[in-house]
Amino acid sequence: MNLFDVYPLIPVTPVKALGAKLWDDQGQEYLDLYGGHAVISIGHTHPHYVKRIEDQLNTIAFYSNSVQIPIQKEYAEKLGNISGYPEYSLFLCNSGAEANENAIKLASFETGKSGFIAFSGGFHGRTSAAVALTDNPKIIAPCNAREDFQILPWGDLQAVELRVKEGNIAGIIIEGIQGVGGIQVPSPEFLTGLAHIAKDFGVKLILDEVQSGFGRTGKFFAHQWVKDIKPDIISMAKGMGNGFPIGGILISPEFKASYGLLGTTFGGNHLACAAGLGVVEVLEQEDLIQKSADLGAQLKEALQEIPGIVEVRGHGLMIGIDLDREAASVRSELVKKYHMFTGSAATKNTIRLLPPLNIEWNQLNSFITALKEVLAQSPILK
Repeated sequence: MNLFDVYPLIPVTPVKALGAKLWDDQGQEYLDLYGGHAVISIGHTHPHYVKRIEDQLNTIAFYSNSVQIPIQKEYAEKLGNISGYPEYSLFLCNSGAEANENAIKLASFETGKSGFIAFSGGFHGRTSAAVALTDNPKIIAPCNAREDFQILPWGDLQAVELRVKEGNIAGIIIEGIQGVGGIQVPSPEFLTGLAHIAKDFGVKLILDEVQSGFGRTGKFFAHQWVKDIKPDIISMAKGMGNGFPIGGILISPEFKASYGLLGTTFGGNHLACAAGLGVVEVLEQEDLIQKSADLGAQLKEALQEIPGIVEVRGHGLMIGIDLDREAASVRSELVKKYHMFTGSAATKNTIRLLPPLNIEWNQLNSFITALKEVLAQSPILK
């Protein structure tokens, strides 16, 4: 049997990882500046994280949500405190797309409406409802397309208000910072305006923090860079488990739970909660959220001085670099010659940086040096 060939692959086979480093099957060391789509938050194979999972595995690995699972409550309390949302409720699932599916479903249940608004450049997942709100027609199958789901222009509050006034809108979903869209940061005015519209018209505001959450931006959630934003639902995944599949939504106290409203077989299992606890404990113990803010500011300042870079965007260690040429050949050269992984984006001239939050400055500085050399040597292909 062959694998279904849907991924364009970098010709590297990692077999070992530690911190921000990877080693391939030939023994070659690589610097990980992408974290496997922003998943690796506290570094590869962090010893505390590994021990958390090992200890749980030696006790009980799994049982379904038909029994009491105390580690879920332990995780919820820890997560509420570190995120600044202790009054919210937690529903656990397995991935970012599943988190967004549940957020969409819950908003629809609560409002009794079916329509949703998302924004140009947005990416919310590949499952049925999430993909219908993702701005990429190539991945929306005919069975996913919905007339009551609309993608409006990024930053256009007037378009949002006009559509909401037409009726049947259950929710507005927006990323704290767009990831796949090229690290696009919503302005404070845009986020605040969406919150006001949502409140005025009884629409639920969903903050998709799947990629931008868990300290990556120098705040626990990216939307916390804007004062007084309190979403109705916050979706999470990626850095939440540092590689272990886990996702979830934080739910405002205004929502009332009932048996059977949401459900999952694997969500919130013992191992997933152990992994999640390991992550938040390391974030606290090593002050990685503040470290992300500090390193990100230093890195952005250095990048802005490099010839060939047009713009640098983002917060913390979620950074988009716009080049004066297409980025594919630059990223390829970084892998082949300098053994560094970086990320692509929907915009062809953008490099995404999403490294582990415990990366060291000397490692980031080595990337700065490498990028300077590549841009100085490679031709401009606009």
